[in-house]
Amino acid sequence: MSTPSLHILLVHQAFVALDEAGGTRHYEFARYLAQHGHRVTVVASQTSYLTGTDANKDAEHWTFDGGGSLRILRVRTLPGLHRSFVRRLLNFFSFTWNAFWAGLRVSNVDVVWGTTPPIFQAASAWALARLKRAPLLLEVRDLWPAFAVAVGVLRNPILIAASEWLERFLYRAARIVMINSPGFLTHVQARGAHSVRLVPNGADAAMFDPAADGAEFRQQHGLQGKFVALYAGAHGLSNDLGVLLRAAELLQDEARIQLVLVGDGKDKPALQTQAGEMGLDNVHFVAPLAKAAMASALAAADVCIAILKPLPLYATVYPNKVFDYLAAGRAVALAIDGVIRQVVTEAKAGVYVPPGDPAAMEAALRSMASTPGQTRAMGAAGRAFLEAHFNRPQLAAQLEAVLAETAQRGK
Repeated sequence: MSTPSLHILLVHQAFVALDEAGGTRHYEFARYLAQHGHRVTVVASQTSYLTGTDANKDAEHWTFDGGGSLRILRVRTLPGLHRSFVRRLLNFFSFTWNAFWAGLRVSNVDVVWGTTPPIFQAASAWALARLKRAPLLLEVRDLWPAFAVAVGVLRNPILIAASEWLERFLYRAARIVMINSPGFLTHVQARGAHSVRLVPNGADAAMFDPAADGAEFRQQHGLQGKFVALYAGAHGLSNDLGVLLRAAELLQDEARIQLVLVGDGKDKPALQTQAGEMGLDNVHFVAPLAKAAMASALAAADVCIAILKPLPLYATVYPNKVFDYLAAGRAVALAIDGVIRQVVTEAKAGVYVPPGDPAAMEAALRSMASTPGQTRAMGAAGRAFLEAHFNRPQLAAQLEAVLAETAQRGK
């Protein structure tokens, strides 16, 4: 039985299209919904969450056969996203305010879809849902503020208490709470979420060709004939990329192994300075790439790296990048414990590296470079596992069912 057509209002500051750098989960989901007859209106920031630069985009609108449509409304935010914690908060608050007013002008909404973090934009989604008498689907992508407290970004007791109060309030207020990792279930239920659905992170296998060799990317960055270990994503406090630099230092006697870090973030300038001071000629920093260009970069890799700080809370996450790696058919060097380790282990798609251990990362990369056949087999196994369990079209169908359930509960 087909799902009735819905008008879905998504409030998402860090919404990323295929021609931008960053995770495109929501863009891919929104297009799927529009292609299946739904109307999706997205309120997003004009400023890139990854780079802090202005996207310089006007409102975008696409229509599809069957009556579906996707419209993106971009609002201004205060600049200085990556300058300091205070400027970051001001940026979040400015989006929360401007997104609320933009959302008010959207009519005939069946479901408001809010997402966190930043948690403040979810407050806008809640207010819009109340005013429009529409049910709220709250998506939890990270456990904020718990992650911010764990890494030491959020320290003020008053701000922590206020943030935790807001978190509990939103979990209780949402008609359904949707999580992207099974590791979040206990946390959200303990804080008041009464109806929880899992729509995990994944990737669109059709966007990646595991048989591609990435020759153009290799030539562009002088990587011909090298064993390439590639990290793609944010260069921030949580990502622990200093560990990769120390692993690269230990690998300097093996010139064939090269580390490539693709992306941007607050810590990137400091990492580049550190790499220069360490004399690391086996580390390459590459500017962030639009999602449409990531397939060629991942095709150039022999191994892809996923890494986070060794904090217990990070054992709960399903990082987007790992699923892109699997879709690209590349073996994973995984320095993250917990639920994502279970996925990579079950898929036989890579090697687990204890987080925070440069010597263990060095040993893993040496081993994978010395056994290329086994490394390629891991990549192929990961691709097959993703196609069976985490392919984006399958997950989008799950999301569609959750949205339909949310709308029905609102009647």
